[in-house]
Amino acid sequence: MSVARVTEIISSSKKSFEDAIESGVERASKTLKNVEGAWVQDQKCTVKNGKISEYRVILKVTFVLED
Repeated sequence: MSVARVTEIISSSKKSFEDAIESGVERASKTLKNVEGAWVQDQKCTVKNGKISEYRVILKVTFVLED
C-alpha cells in the first residue's frame, strides 16, 4: 500500500501557461521525491501596458511518500 501527499506550488513564466506548468513540475521534482502527477488549480496572468507580462499557475503536485 502506498501513501501520497499533495502540495501546492505557484509557478510563473514570461512565455506561456504551459511553460509555467513545466517549470513548476521540474522545480518541484528537484525537491520532492516520487512526484507522480500534478494538476492546475488556477491560472492567471499579469498585464502591463495592455500586454501579458507574466503567466502564473497554481499547481497541486502529488508525490508518493517513502516507506
